Amino acid sequence: MIPSKLKPGDEVRVIAPSRSMKILGEDCKRIATERLEALGLKVSFGKYVMEADPDYMIASAEHRVEDLNDAFRDKNVKAILTVIGGFNSNQILKYIDYELIKQNPKIFCGFSDITVLSNAIHAKTGLVTYSGPHYSSFGMLKGFEYELEYFKKMFFEEEEFDVVSSKEWSDDAWFIDQENREFIKNEGMYVINEGIAEGDIIGGNLCTLNLLQGTEYMPNIEDKILFLEDDSEAGPIFLMDFDRDLQSLILMPEFKKVKGLVLGRNQKGCQMTKEKWIKLVKTKPELNNIPVIAGADFGHTTPIFTFPVGGHAKIQAEGKEIKLTIKG
Repeated sequence: MIPSKLKPGDEVRVIAPSRSMKILGEDCKRIATERLEALGLKVSFGKYVMEADPDYMIASAEHRVEDLNDAFRDKNVKAILTVIGGFNSNQILKYIDYELIKQNPKIFCGFSDITVLSNAIHAKTGLVTYSGPHYSSFGMLKGFEYELEYFKKMFFEEEEFDVVSSKEWSDDAWFIDQENREFIKNEGMYVINEGIAEGDIIGGNLCTLNLLQGTEYMPNIEDKILFLEDDSEAGPIFLMDFDRDLQSLILMPEFKKVKGLVLGRNQKGCQMTKEKWIKLVKTKPELNNIPVIAGADFGHTTPIFTFPVGGHAKIQAEGKEIKLTIKG
């Protein structure tokens, strides 16, 4: 199921299935709401977006899932944006009303910890969901143009589109200081393994996706193109940490028929280089016969493009030439 595209006048519901909106500054919320309204959208908020347990900085599982189910139930709501990521979205998986979602398909978008929800909802209902900006992402004052462009391509336009790398990127704490930003020239996507592939997309944040393994919420990765990234929490051991998480996916029987792999750009704290990525990929014979490209604009740096979980992708990776086309 592919949800309907957005049009001016549509309502977007903001919910907090992971961390609470209480952690956002007033400036961030104001800019985010104004940006969405500038697209002609009406912004509404879940009942419990500001609830926050002092230890977890989240609402109760009961209240988080109530907001999610209510957003899908409300006929006026055409899209659902998550506030931000975090750690504990998987607490609510068994309480989600998947039959309700099947009967009320609509846009659901977020990234990071939201990976468990976007992939689980797709696995349980067939609804195409989206890895893309949070509500909080719209609160970024500078350097958001690329992210907004691809948000509009995905949600306001019907045509498939080619992903072109951003001209620059950032890994600074923009949410703390909106003015003093560091923008880095983007060297763009690069080829690790050449090849051509076409298939539906599964993926997002790798360590979060792996939380679904062995459960009824894990999507089938057979014949899929995987989009994978991870943040810098592992610091200097990122290479080893990502390696074992990727190996966990590779050990799944369905991986034998995976068609391609797209790797998102890393934060500076990951201490990764092109050479390290090539080394990691080349040590895995299971990847030898599929195209692998890296440095794509998704993950925990900014800006990011939006991609559909369950939507379609085509990869052409030959020499230094890359064409990545998305539809969904």
